[in-house]
Amino acid sequence: MKNLFLIALIFVSSISFAQKRDIKLEGKLKSLTEGFHGKMGVYVIDLKKNKIASINEDTIYPTASIVKIPILAGIMHKIHDGDLKFHQRMTYTDSLYYDEGDDILASFKSGQTIELGRIISLMLSYSDNCASLWLQGLSGGGTVINQYMDQLGLKNTRVNSRTPGRENDRQVYGWGQTTPKEIASLMKMIVDDKIIDRQYSEKMLRMMGRQFWDEVGLSQIPPNIFVADKNGEVDQSRGEVMYVNAPHPYIFVVCSKENEDTSWKNNNEAWVLIRKLSSTVFHHFNPRISYDPPALFQ
Repeated sequence: MKNLFLIALIFVSSISFAQKRDIKLEGKLKSLTEGFHGKMGVYVIDLKKNKIASINEDTIYPTASIVKIPILAGIMHKIHDGDLKFHQRMTYTDSLYYDEGDDILASFKSGQTIELGRIISLMLSYSDNCASLWLQGLSGGGTVINQYMDQLGLKNTRVNSRTPGRENDRQVYGWGQTTPKEIASLMKMIVDDKIIDRQYSEKMLRMMGRQFWDEVGLSQIPPNIFVADKNGEVDQSRGEVMYVNAPHPYIFVVCSKENEDTSWKNNNEAWVLIRKLSSTVFHHFNPRISYDPPALFQ
């Protein structure tokens, strides 16, 4: 395990020192984000030419539900270590109830059972918070997940909620926090089979490729192209992380905070901008693929 952590640390360092910048793409991103009523960060990794483009790459932002990627890594380690089994049945109890939103798992009756793999699927595909908090606990809690992020070289990616000693950070950032560069690095570790091994990393990608929430950045990618995706949204923060396995593959991250538009309509300023950024990045790398996204569902 220590060897894996050393590899990860070298890997994160290489993102800083080995990659060149895509100045043309960076100019497009800056032009689009100019005038945004909030604070936005973007990070793009060109997986074909080993280049990056970024805006505010090291600024810390709230993760909202993007924190579920670190939780996913944590639960996969528990499965790998033999503490849990992917298909084992887990028993839901009233103590797990989370009364916020339309969580599927919160509708369960105490004593009802469900496979662990399905709990993970609910967390990723439907962003079920009840399932996510259960998995956070099963992973050993925020402290254990944060230690793992630290060992991976991710110094600012943290779980704050229900994590002793991080109460002040939770007041500022909510459930979790990260930087555009760090969460992109974590996604790249998954893509490069650096989280545990190929078997576990590929399983993580497959599960992130089944996304119900597909009307923002993901909506700009043709449906016949595989995308591993996780978004995160609260009133003043909207973000998304994507690995796009197009002919010219890339990782795209957008984070935001202090957004003035806190509405939940499709024309929310941050959502509109994320769609534009996603479309711009896709066509920058894949200009020969013509795609006109259909009108969004209302």
